[in-house]
Amino acid sequence: MPEELDKGVLLELRTLPEGLAEIVARHLVAADRCMVSGDITTARAHIEAARRRAGRVSAIREAAAIAAYADGDFSVALAELRAVRRMSGGIMYAPMIADCERGLGRPQKALDYIRAINAPSMDTDTRIELLLVAAGARADLGQVDAAVVTLQVPELTRLPPGTTRARLQYAYSDLLARAGRSSEAWEWMERAAGSDLDGATDAAERCEELAGISFIEEVGDLPEVDPSND
Repeated sequence: MPEELDKGVLLELRTLPEGLAEIVARHLVAADRCMVSGDITTARAHIEAARRRAGRVSAIREAAAIAAYADGDFSVALAELRAVRRMSGGIMYAPMIADCERGLGRPQKALDYIRAINAPSMDTDTRIELLLVAAGARADLGQVDAAVVTLQVPELTRLPPGTTRARLQYAYSDLLARAGRSSEAWEWMERAAGSDLDGATDAAERCEELAGISFIEEVGDLPEVDPSND
C-alpha cells in the first residue's frame, strides 16, 4: 500500500522511524484515494492525522495545502504552501500561492507576488499557470481588457496539444466573452476543445453555449427589412 506513493515522498518518509513511516504512508495513500473519489473532507482528515505525527515532512504539508486548496480553504492552503516553500524552496507552487491570494479577495496582492518572482529558468507549465492567475486577478479588479492582453502570448498556438494549451485557450476564450467579444470567444473555445486531448475542460460543451450567443448577436445585427419593398 505505501508503495503507491511517489518515490520522492517515500524517500522523505524514510527519515521517520519505521513504524511511524508506515502509519503516515497509509494515511497519505488513503488521502490520495479520497481526493480521487472527491471525498475531500475525509482526505483532509487523513492528512491531518499524518501531519500530527510528522509535521516536518514537506510532502505532508504539500498534501495538506493541495487538499485545503481543493476545498476552497485558501487561508489554510496559503499557510501550508508558505511552509512548503520554506522547507524545500523552488517555485512549483507559486501559482497556487498567488491564486490563494485571489481566493482570499486580494487580487492586487496576487499580482504583486507574481511580479516579484524572478525565475528565468521557470518551466513552461508553471509560467502559464502564473499567467492564468495574473489574468484572473486582473479580471477580479475589473480590468478585463488588460486580462485579455495578459494571455495574448505565443504559447496560445505554439504549445503542443494537451491540457496546458487547452487551459490557456479556454481561459482566453472566457475572458474574451467577458469583454463582450463573443465571436472571438467561440473561435478560441473551439481551439481549446481541439487542444483538450485528455478532457481536462468542458470546452466542447462551452462551444455550443458560445455558438448560441454568437448566433443571437449576428441575428440582432441584421438590417430591418421594409415590407413596402416586397
